Formats: sequence, structure tokens, C-alpha cells
Amino acid sequence: MDTLNKKYLVVEGNIGSGKSTLAQLIHRQFDARLVLEAFEDNPFLPRFYRDKERYAFTLELSFMAERFNQLKHEFDTGDLFHQTTVADYHFLKSLIFAGRTLADDEYRLYRQIFDIIYEMTPKPDLYLYLHRPVDVLLKQIAKRGRDFEKTIDTDYLLSIQSGYFQFFKEHPELSVLLLDVDDMDYVNDEKVYQKIIDLICLDYDNGISRVNLKSSL
Repeated sequence: MDTLNKKYLVVEGNIGSGKSTLAQLIHRQFDARLVLEAFEDNPFLPRFYRDKERYAFTLELSFMAERFNQLKHEFDTGDLFHQTTVADYHFLKSLIFAGRTLADDEYRLYRQIFDIIYEMTPKPDLYLYLHRPVDVLLKQIAKRGRDFEKTIDTDYLLSIQSGYFQFFKEHPELSVLLLDVDDMDYVNDEKVYQKIIDLICLDYDNGISRVNLKSSL
């Protein structure tokens, strides 16, 4: 298989799910245009993990601006050499995280700004969500050893997970493949990776389609 039948594929998931890794594997196999979120360059992220209440609004606003500017640049710039674009985030991610980190009054203001610019962002052909249990996520986070992620705990990951699931219910216009990955390794197991590619290439109706990766092998 030389090409994917998706022009715009989003690979998403909770912190530590492996979304960026999978997006890069797809990029290399199919010579797809790759859009990665440059979160490590955000100067407010380490401050947020030290003091969430103080820096939450600043962080979420800066992330929203960065995501919008990046997507606008990528999709406004014509690309004749790549049939597929794969990204490791969707713009609505801004709303999911803001809903879990901001106070109610801050969120209302944030939502007003978000709604103004959301309609100007591109919509994916398929939204692939990699779902892993929280204990697996914590192991993955510990393995990559980022200092600013050391304070991430079970409750925070569960709140983000809940935000994603609620978001899927509220946006039935999206075609979402919710893939239960558990602890499966698609980096070192070619059979697992190929099964994910096969699932991506299927056609899905709008709404949520849930598949257990291990059971489908």
C-alpha cells in the first residue's frame, strides 16, 4: 500500500498514548505531510505543572493561538507533493484541556474566543483516538522522562480522558475511530502497526466507531 485513502488524518489520545509516534510512523511510510504540535517550546508549560491555578488560562490561551496559527499556515500553504496530511492533534483539543484546567469564568471567556476561530480550522477525514488505560499512560510518561510531566497524576489523566469522551458525544459530525490499544506496541510489532493501518483505511460513518485492537488481530 503506497497511499492512504484519507487526505487529512488526525491521530489523538491522552498524554502518553503514543499519538506523535504513530503519526511519525505513518508520515514515513506514506510520505505524508506531518503536522506535530510544538508543545515543548511553550514557555508556560513547565510553569503550569508547577502552579496549575496560576498559569492555566495563560497556557491554554497560548496553546490555542499556536495551534490555530500552525494549522492555518499548513493548510493555507498549498502542497502538491503529499496526498495525505497527518497531525498529532486536532484544534478541538484546546477546548478539551481548557475545560479541565480553567475556572468557570475563565472558561466562559476562553470559549468565546475559541468559537470565533473554530470554524476557520480544517476538519479531518478521520479522527483516530488511541485509548490506553491510565496505568499504561503513566508508565509511558515515566519512560520518556520529561521533568515538567513528573507531577501528572491519575486524576488529571482521567479528567482529560473524560473530556475527550464528552467531546466525541458533543460532536457527532466528526468521524471518530476510538481504538483501544491497551499496552500493545505498534513500534516494534509490525503486525500490530499494520492492523492499525488497515483499520484507518476502512470507511466509517460520522460518530464514534470503537474497536479493540487486540481482539481484531
